Amino acid sequence: MGKPKKQKRAVPRLARGFRDLTAADLVARRDMIQRVIEVYERYGFQALETPAIEYVDVLGKFLPEADDQPDAGIFAFKYDDDEWVALRYDLTAPLSRYVAKNFQELGMPFRRYQTGQVWRCEKPEPGRFREFTQLDIDIVGAGSILADAEVVTVLAESMEALGIARGEYRVQLNDRKVLNGLLEVVGCAAEVVPTVLRSLDKIDKVGPEGVRLLLGPGREDPESGDFTKGAGLEPGQVDTLLAFVDAPGDDRATYLETVAGLIGESKDGQAGLAEMRELDEILSERGLGPDQVVFTPSVVRGLAYYTGPVVEVALTFTDPTSGKPFGSVAGGGRYDDLVGRFTGQPVPATGASIGVSRLLDALNKLGKTDPSRGICPVLVTTFDKSRRADYQRLADEVRAAGIPCELYVGGGGAPKQFKYADRRGFSVAVVAGPDEFEAGQVSLKDLRLGRELSQSEGFAEDRKAWLESLPGQVTVPRAELVAQIREILGRHSG
Repeated sequence: MGKPKKQKRAVPRLARGFRDLTAADLVARRDMIQRVIEVYERYGFQALETPAIEYVDVLGKFLPEADDQPDAGIFAFKYDDDEWVALRYDLTAPLSRYVAKNFQELGMPFRRYQTGQVWRCEKPEPGRFREFTQLDIDIVGAGSILADAEVVTVLAESMEALGIARGEYRVQLNDRKVLNGLLEVVGCAAEVVPTVLRSLDKIDKVGPEGVRLLLGPGREDPESGDFTKGAGLEPGQVDTLLAFVDAPGDDRATYLETVAGLIGESKDGQAGLAEMRELDEILSERGLGPDQVVFTPSVVRGLAYYTGPVVEVALTFTDPTSGKPFGSVAGGGRYDDLVGRFTGQPVPATGASIGVSRLLDALNKLGKTDPSRGICPVLVTTFDKSRRADYQRLADEVRAAGIPCELYVGGGGAPKQFKYADRRGFSVAVVAGPDEFEAGQVSLKDLRLGRELSQSEGFAEDRKAWLESLPGQVTVPRAELVAQIREILGRHSG
């Protein structure tokens, strides 16, 4: 009888397009979201949570055909009722389903905010993942431009609540009706309009010449070699469209003048121009100047469901990684037809979504996050097994004072415990052995000071003396435990 085959070990692989997040990442994300939510709630938005999974037909695109699994951009599978369901790809489609289902009970206009994970089965790229977090606001049931202005105001205030100063961000506005009017004037066929909009939306990514190819015969990606079929427009049509998106965007009055000269008598275009004029008036009434909100022709938003004003928030500081302006961290606009898919009648709606990971990356690069926020600051070491209850009381006292504290629960003596403390990045180690307990005292070691000194010049030669002198270690009466910990932590809080 042969030997049984050795079972192959699983490889700890991370699924392509996904990532792990550390404590520092999660704490920074939580803090950022909370500051934005405080702004949302000041403007009357209320929290809502919808499921991660929706029926595919509720999501409103990528519908399955026959028995084939839909795979055009979403993670889908058959549910226990043999219907196709999928992980949500945004938070707006679930909101539309929720409003339609509860329309009679909701007071209109209905303001909600939501934060949650969304999933898209798209090609992973650097900094772009298949799972990410969105932070949305929406106003449903209000057709007035005042609602759009409210969303714009909240986005600007959210950026400043995060410490992003004026001049480091721009809330950029355009109008889908203006674009529709322009497409009408240049003679775009209806069937190519979605392709044209998606192409224009890529101007920041592929540049004007790349967009020219996408609007015309098509474009081959220089890195992957993939070919994207173009919209097939004539050169004159392409020139007009590019002239529009390249128009100056620093002055709202210039935008209004440029649009008026391009859209002619187009009914859609004139309606969009009227909306932008009213937006300009409201924003001026609110004191939002061009250092905060601008009208930008290049803001297109590639999704087909937008029906009016569209918005993006762009950060203008230079990204040290790329050497270019950081770019967009939020986007949205008016979508008056989504809820109507369920109700059979138009329900006006407008909103925006912040890309949480993208915005957090920007805050990290601007130095507006604290990496130490995700680290527990205090470790109570445990050297004497007979004093187990005393060590637990020490840790409980520190926690009762509102200071996060970890009780060491592993094995090993002082060297192993201090090595653990250093690797985990603790700021303070609480040390107590038989002598300290007998004298009613406790020793505290400033670990951050020790790490700083270990990087200093000459440390290698003086390491033995350093270890013997234990710089940053102080012994205090047991009653002064919390006060001394606060003092040590206070040294490093700046």
